[in-house]
Amino acid sequence: MSTKSSNIIYWILTGLVSLIFIGSASGKLFPNDEALKMAASFGLDAETNTILGIVELLGLILFVIPRTGILGTFLLVAYMGGAIATHLEHGQSIIVPCIIQSFLFLVAFYRFPELRTKLLNA
Repeated sequence: MSTKSSNIIYWILTGLVSLIFIGSASGKLFPNDEALKMAASFGLDAETNTILGIVELLGLILFVIPRTGILGTFLLVAYMGGAIATHLEHGQSIIVPCIIQSFLFLVAFYRFPELRTKLLNA
């Protein structure tokens, strides 16, 4: 595969991850009544929900920037781990958060060969 093709795939995958997390964060930063009701069912108030949206966006910004991408990967994976734990605690399905976290890892493994090397050869 040529470098140009690899870069195109790299940015398309990064864009897909970005769309997922931007959509989620925007629902927390600009919530409607339904989103606030769902947050309340998890025991979150509006302020905490907004803080989670900010954390999500900061993790995404770090993920998108190549120099800080690995740090952003770990922050977003930790965030999704919290989402999985919250869903388990409240008896909800964990399929969607697990799929998002798996996709995030696959994209990170493609984007950052050094991450793949360290984790798979450790």
